[in-house]
Amino acid sequence: MSVLAKGTRFTDEYKREIVRLVTELGKEPAEVAADIGVTTRTVQKWVKAIETHGDDAFPSKGNRHAVEEEIWKQKKRIKDLEEENAILKKAMSIFAKDGK
Repeated sequence: MSVLAKGTRFTDEYKREIVRLVTELGKEPAEVAADIGVTTRTVQKWVKAIETHGDDAFPSKGNRHAVEEEIWKQKKRIKDLEEENAILKKAMSIFAKDGK
């Protein structure tokens, strides 16, 4: 077993090859993990990511999966609209006072 430095980053292609060893060649995640010096959980996460997201399984750093990106955009839009509503409510109360 090799010992890797904490935070070692693997390329997408490498992760896909490790997943292929498990899914297509039937190797045990624990065996593959020991061979490459990561935890069994890491290999299992890679397998799950491929099963769940396919080609989008490993977005580059700072990027999100398409679904996560859409959710993020919707949450931002909701927050912006809530802020706009709060501003309009304050303006309405100011104008209502001035009209009396």
